[in-house]
Amino acid sequence: MSGRDERPAEAERSAEAEREADPPSPADGGDGLPAASPLPDAGQPGVASRGATPQEEAAGGPPPGTAPAEPAGRLLAIPLPPLPDIRPGDDLAAMIAEAARAGSAENPELELRAGDVLVVTQKVVSKAEGRLVDLRSVTPRPEALAFAERWNRDPRQVEVVLRESVRVVRMERGVIVSRTAHGYVCANAGVDASNTDSSDLVTLLPEDSDRSARDIRGRLRDLLGVDVAVVVSDSFGRPWRWGITDVALGVSGFAPLADFRGMADTGGREMHATVVAVADEICAAAELASGKTSRRPVVLVRGAPVRAGDGSIVGDVVMPDAFDLFS
Repeated sequence: MSGRDERPAEAERSAEAEREADPPSPADGGDGLPAASPLPDAGQPGVASRGATPQEEAAGGPPPGTAPAEPAGRLLAIPLPPLPDIRPGDDLAAMIAEAARAGSAENPELELRAGDVLVVTQKVVSKAEGRLVDLRSVTPRPEALAFAERWNRDPRQVEVVLRESVRVVRMERGVIVSRTAHGYVCANAGVDASNTDSSDLVTLLPEDSDRSARDIRGRLRDLLGVDVAVVVSDSFGRPWRWGITDVALGVSGFAPLADFRGMADTGGREMHATVVAVADEICAAAELASGKTSRRPVVLVRGAPVRAGDGSIVGDVVMPDAFDLFS
């Protein structure tokens, strides 16, 4: 993905610099739409955020999770060969399987094996699932038109972002930070205009990235006869830090968190709060291997310290509303 306006105005803008669908966000109390939650359109998936469990409320963190796996001491991250252009309805898993066969033909050491993780970028998943919006079909509301005029944005993209937002967290200086129906808090509700092969197309996040990961994993198991874990990744910004990093939107085949609580640190003290976002770290490593412009959206990661099992980003990683310190 490549941004068209890379002049950041505040820390959250690190994410916006990676998105061409970066709609306007005037200051609170200023002109245009107030910083409030637009209602989702009829038929939009419901809000996926969940209430805190009793364990979370008592401990101030997630409930007891998966114990960390022993680190292998060596991590391999290699992009698979490029995929063809992805169109709605394409069998993405079959394309990935063909790329995996081509990669192992060049280097037999790269033949997929149990314990491997395949990181697949959100963009190709969204394209295959038809999560595209033709901006020529979008009629912006008056508020979107006002924002677009003030911040030099495409009002149609602004409208799509507002439709995909179930709660606007902050609208300021050309940036919308919002909560999506999945529970993600990110710039522009994940709406993205880069790498869509048309200036009139934007992509939306998959409706259920955990399900997408499960479907790809199951199809690959059928096609290749090997059970590998799958992660769907995307680029997010971080509060109060410049730059973006890839994180996990969906996962299948392992627990996305490694829970160190109750274990002793190197000094013998019991850890009470350390829960490592393993799936996010795997995605970040994969992005370093593939880059943003290589056209290689699938990366093989081998040696990551993961434990096999069922996991979910929405269910295990997305923080319940009860822990929101800023609202």
